[in-house]
Amino acid sequence: MTDLAHRASRGIVVTMGGMWGKTLIQMAAIVLLGRLLSPEDFGLVAMVTAISGIIDLVRDFGLTGAIIQAREISERAWRSLFWLALGLGVVLGGILAACAPLIANLYGEPQLVLITLVIAPSLIVNGLTMPLQARATRELKFALLARIDVVSMVGGVAAAITAGLLGWGYWALILMVGTGLVVRLVMLWLAMHPRPGWPRIHRDVLPLVTRGGSIFGAELLNYVERNADTVIIGQQLGPAVLGQYSRAYALFLMPLQQLNGPIGRVALPVLSKLQDDGDRYRRYIRGALLVIGYLTLPTYAILATVSEPLFAILLGPGWEQAGVLFSILAIAGIAQGIGKVRGWLFITMGRSHQQLLYDLVARPLVVVGFFVGIWWGGIYGLALTYGILSALLLIPGFAFAIRGTFVRGSDIVYPVLRPLLFALLAFGSAFAATRAVDLVPIFEIIVGGAAGALVLAPLLLIPAYRRDVAQIMGFVKQMRKPKDRAAAPEASAVAYEDVLLEDAATPGDVLDAEIAKKQLEQNR
Repeated sequence: MTDLAHRASRGIVVTMGGMWGKTLIQMAAIVLLGRLLSPEDFGLVAMVTAISGIIDLVRDFGLTGAIIQAREISERAWRSLFWLALGLGVVLGGILAACAPLIANLYGEPQLVLITLVIAPSLIVNGLTMPLQARATRELKFALLARIDVVSMVGGVAAAITAGLLGWGYWALILMVGTGLVVRLVMLWLAMHPRPGWPRIHRDVLPLVTRGGSIFGAELLNYVERNADTVIIGQQLGPAVLGQYSRAYALFLMPLQQLNGPIGRVALPVLSKLQDDGDRYRRYIRGALLVIGYLTLPTYAILATVSEPLFAILLGPGWEQAGVLFSILAIAGIAQGIGKVRGWLFITMGRSHQQLLYDLVARPLVVVGFFVGIWWGGIYGLALTYGILSALLLIPGFAFAIRGTFVRGSDIVYPVLRPLLFALLAFGSAFAATRAVDLVPIFEIIVGGAAGALVLAPLLLIPAYRRDVAQIMGFVKQMRKPKDRAAAPEASAVAYEDVLLEDAATPGDVLDAEIAKKQLEQNR
């Protein structure tokens, strides 16, 4: 019991460390592959993966979210999930392979036939991986998942760089994805020791499939929104422009994946356990939004001002258009950094049906915006429209997510107001600094980043900002060994709960308190 709070708070930290390690590897891959491959190579692969991803989403059918959300899952249901996921992977992999000529005709690129046929087996690998990864997430094995993230990424990037040096072109990108998937499956299999038994799908799995269906509907609409731009650009403007956009979009996603991702991976299983305890649930949401606000919003604001020299360093000459696109996409990044929490609310409170209803309206609006944007302003018009719509949809999205629940609008709005002001001031300061100097790219990045970050100094004169920083620093301190509370006798378990919840001032503390509280209840 002594180390319980310490282990719980380190869930976010370990996951964040793994994802940041993965980010460094991804950055190395972007730098090297950007020089070994052409924009056309990236564009051709993106054309296929935008469509194969839809079929892979059908393969998952929302089961990953349903598994994490479920209160209990029997061992018989786990075995059924394994065979169901594998069967879906085989069937849908075959469907993707059969669609290869249609995909090539859609884009007018004959080489996409062979690319699609090679990518199709990845659906089978993902089918085997899904129940293993979902179980590891449900069991809060964040250190394992972080280790798998890093090792699989290293394997894929090493294979891709080798292939790129050998002159394999776009096959290097396909090899990177395939190698990473296989490494992930092998590591999960060895760690989780599955015992699937004989092929059989028992009715115990039906509640998960039913719940997963609604989650799948929302995920499908979300995927279509996120990838319709790829299909539209590829079909309208060709692989070269799509390659520029795909590199800008890949870097645009990194802050969301590496900053929000670790918190989200921990938040979903924890919030699912807290769905019957409104006060603690709201406290965790407020703390998580505070941390997300300070991590994500200023990051996008500053990167938007230094994107052109950043891309010049990362990818070299010929990628100037990608730098401009990233600056525009940063608007969507700021909106989506906060909007991620909306999905947590829907899933963890068992409101997947309501999420589907909302997405049936919101997602098509964004897709229509892509067509309007590309018609109005080409590739830049599409990126700008995407950002504006993402921001505008935050208000109705959160309003619908919390309607009829114990979560209040103030729980969403207040935690992000101060980080948003900081982000706006950081953008203005970084923009003015970079435009006032004419330096080599690396020094321009340093000047812009420093100017944006230093805005926080005068803000700390305001007590509210000092409290925010104190809360975040308190979370960082949770990485250390906690004070030994084992001296308290077992009879004081209730008092121990009170101490935990009394001290819960930071997101890390809240996480400690909630998991410890649940564990105490189970032990009784």
